[in-house]
Amino acid sequence: MEKIQMTTPLVEMDGDEMTRVLWAMIKEKLILPFVELRTEYYDLGLLHRNETRDQVTIDAANATKRLGVAVKCATITPNKQRMEEYPQLTEMWKSPNGTIRAILDGTAFRAPILLPCIHPVVKNWKAPITIARHAYGDMYKAVDFLTQEPGTATLTFQADSGAQQSLTVQHVDGGAVWQGMHNTTNSIRAFARSCFQYAIDTRQDLWFSTKDTISKVYDGTFKSIFEEEYETRYRAEFEKLGLQYFYTLIDDAVARVIRSRGGFIWALKNYDGDVMSDMVATAFGSLAMMTSVLVSPDGTMEFEASHGTVTRHYYRYLKGEKTSTNPIATIFAWSGAFKRRGELDQLPALVRFGEAMEQASLETLESGVMTGDLVSLVDEGFEATAVSSEEFLDAIAARLVEKLA
Repeated sequence: MEKIQMTTPLVEMDGDEMTRVLWAMIKEKLILPFVELRTEYYDLGLLHRNETRDQVTIDAANATKRLGVAVKCATITPNKQRMEEYPQLTEMWKSPNGTIRAILDGTAFRAPILLPCIHPVVKNWKAPITIARHAYGDMYKAVDFLTQEPGTATLTFQADSGAQQSLTVQHVDGGAVWQGMHNTTNSIRAFARSCFQYAIDTRQDLWFSTKDTISKVYDGTFKSIFEEEYETRYRAEFEKLGLQYFYTLIDDAVARVIRSRGGFIWALKNYDGDVMSDMVATAFGSLAMMTSVLVSPDGTMEFEASHGTVTRHYYRYLKGEKTSTNPIATIFAWSGAFKRRGELDQLPALVRFGEAMEQASLETLESGVMTGDLVSLVDEGFEATAVSSEEFLDAIAARLVEKLA
């Protein structure tokens, strides 16, 4: 079989633990036999980030801006426990995803992959709910500290012009914890435009929710920018396509989402999107069945799995045990990157290959061959067999050969 040729490289960001193992398996079994793979490779494994003082993450993000398409493996964001597990670390490095999102100024769109044999926990959900997560600022770029004595905290903005604004945060009588976070109006506007454009491209209604009744200035700014962008740039196209833009408070939105049938985009601030995307993924079936694509205003895209590095399975793997780790979200990250690269470079064969990867994966699952996390979720009466990760990828590869023959 003649290999599919690529003209422009993808940015390839390798990761950590079990997902790094799956990354290599996917390349070996599903990609390299069929594609003359061209990538700019960046090792975002935790120890290499430590060796480069996280410069490799910045380099990978800038390469993505230059080449337009990236695919990323899951990575570790170290906490206190991870610092103990990895004593070589010289610093508690920040989230690589947060760094990349800040540089690309993108919006993360996450959507569940549906299977006929797995019905959502929320029985009235009939279509996917796509989470649009603002991928800049808020507590992911916040500063915080702990104090132990009485005193007063103030928040001060010192303008370059020399002007100054200041307000009192709180006076406390004893120990307290403090946090200061920010966003920029340019990033909020880019977030809004990405959401409206993605809704138009995918022909879905757009919901947006914050808590502007409590956070009147911070969340209120998000609300007003979304309204301004809709009225001045997108209302006509939305009405032409029969689409709806809907704003409500986030607590009301949660109730509406649970009662809905799905089939819309739910735009959320950074932290809200982080939490709700996991809730939606789990309610539809599994975090391992959630696609994620970071979309910049200029069309740059970074594809990744939305789950973590599957640490528990990795330690079993290190002991020589076989694991049944679900690789679907990582496969769909690669397939999404191939389809986008093929679209940009006008390579229909590469687009078809990405589509074939997805079809072969879904058909394998629908045949009842799947990883252990899904077997317990299938509908009563559906016959499913749990296999190891390697056996599962072999089954997908066999179907992929048939589709590409």
